[in-house]
Amino acid sequence: MIKQAQAMVITPHPDDAEFGVAGTVSRWVAEGKSVIYVACTSGDKGTSDTNMKPDEIARIREQEQLAAARLVGVSEVIFLRYPDQALEDTPGFRKDIVRMIRRYRPETVVTADPYRRYTWHRDHRITGLVTLDAVFPYARDHLAYPDLLKEGFQPHKVKEVLLWGTEDPNYRSDITNTFDIKLASLRCHRSQVGDNLSPQMEEWLIQRAKEMAEGEDFELAEAFHRVELWW
Repeated sequence: MIKQAQAMVITPHPDDAEFGVAGTVSRWVAEGKSVIYVACTSGDKGTSDTNMKPDEIARIREQEQLAAARLVGVSEVIFLRYPDQALEDTPGFRKDIVRMIRRYRPETVVTADPYRRYTWHRDHRITGLVTLDAVFPYARDHLAYPDLLKEGFQPHKVKEVLLWGTEDPNYRSDITNTFDIKLASLRCHRSQVGDNLSPQMEEWLIQRAKEMAEGEDFELAEAFHRVELWW
């Protein structure tokens, strides 16, 4: 069945969307837009607890992601359940992303900037690269993955891509009125941030949001590299 959403967030792990785009998503939802999350992994290696098994931490983190998504108003979360720290740029992974894009037909796709230098999680780089390729040309071209046509997924042209974690921002999104919701969504990820965000983490997030809003007529922002697609 073909469903539609105006925006799709493709995130490497549970909690990445909350750090990168939750304030913007909350504002979009308040404006009446529908948003879908696609989590490529369930973060099954994201723990320092040596007694925690991968399937257990994955289950916990999926529940945390669902709670965070509900808080910002995301209508659906899809878990692809690829292994954490093992994403690769493969035809199969790319096809899964193309299927999601053709299924939900978003105008906007949001993901991690794959071109951030040096200290960047490999899963973030791979997710960003695969998503960009999936958007163009694979989701657009009917001869790419022709078996998806048999599944009922017709080609789709995405209008814009927003990349979080970028070192080259050219678009700043006002989250002044939704920053508290962003913080609340991050607190849902208790396995990652503890029972509450530390004062140091909260202060870092505030300062970063202020820096991202410099030069704008609003106080707090999330910053992206925005790519418009016209072909």
